[in-house]
Amino acid sequence: MRHDDAHRARLKRELRATALLSAPLVVGQLSSMGMNVIDTVLAGRHGTQTLAAIGVGAPAWSVVILLCIGVLMAVPPSVAQLDGAGRRGEIGALFRQALWLALALGLGLFALIRLAPLALSNFIAPEVMPGVTGFLHGISWGAPALALYFSLRYLAEGVAWTVPTMVIGAGGLVLLLPLGWALMDGVGPLPELGAGGLGLATALVLWTQVAAMATTLARARRCADLGLFARFDAPDAAAIGQLLKLGLPMGLAIFMEGSLFVATALLIATLGTVPIAAHQVAILAASAAFMVPLGVAMGTTVRVGQAAGAGDAEGVRWAAKAGWIIGFATQTASALVLALGGAWIAALITDDPAVIAMAATLMLFAAVFQ
Repeated sequence: MRHDDAHRARLKRELRATALLSAPLVVGQLSSMGMNVIDTVLAGRHGTQTLAAIGVGAPAWSVVILLCIGVLMAVPPSVAQLDGAGRRGEIGALFRQALWLALALGLGLFALIRLAPLALSNFIAPEVMPGVTGFLHGISWGAPALALYFSLRYLAEGVAWTVPTMVIGAGGLVLLLPLGWALMDGVGPLPELGAGGLGLATALVLWTQVAAMATTLARARRCADLGLFARFDAPDAAAIGQLLKLGLPMGLAIFMEGSLFVATALLIATLGTVPIAAHQVAILAASAAFMVPLGVAMGTTVRVGQAAGAGDAEGVRWAAKAGWIIGFATQTASALVLALGGAWIAALITDDPAVIAMAATLMLFAAVFQ
């Protein structure tokens, strides 16, 4: 009996620790995808044509987000293991190599997004294509910022400091709403840029988040002993290779999953403006739901990494069990929200009755795969 009581108490402690660590990470993940939400809401108020353009451009950008998340997810467990093993002095060097990896990844993704309209033009209705091109060209300037931001974020998360992720992520959303509206509709001397303005606004917000996160880490007392910006390190192929060895399989797996959504968006893009807009609304809700278990997974990864670094095999098992329980509970809730509240969610984004009806039907399918 005492043995069972001890196990229940240990599970409760681990559930509480994982939940407290994961909650800010969920907010941070939702803020990354939340930019797509704000872009979609603003586009829906601008017009169905603009919403359709975001419906094609946003899934392509979401793949970039997921690829960055996947490859750079090597940083939190690597940092957590060093922290758990009491080797904090080695974290700074690892972090600086992660920045080089992020910079290379961001520049590569910038080129990919700039070229994407050439490939998409074969699939997209001609009347939608100018908006898609404007959005992707505008947001492409944020690709290097996105990768650098994740590397900075993941360093903080690796040492179990998740508050900056939540605060800076939420702050980015607050900034994007007026900036996106101003550049989309045109305010004062600013011209009306439509979908292109939304893309450019998102890029500007991402660079602001990079500056905010770098400043936070540089000034934080809890990171002072890490020497994150103490010196300049040239790229180290061996260190970057170790990060890629861990991160590339995760990045490719998430990239393939995300590519399915892009492929679906391209297939729907041949059906007309209303189906494109409805799909964008539904996939946005599903993507937001996906960010919840992703945040929980990252919190679990840090807990597992710290236990592994400390050589605590039992702690690894308890952390994994807590992650599974929280993940199952949150996804059950997400499925119920999508199944029962699809029409209400769609009405928050658009006032087009045809788009709302089709999006609500699509969200029933989204609920199933939660």
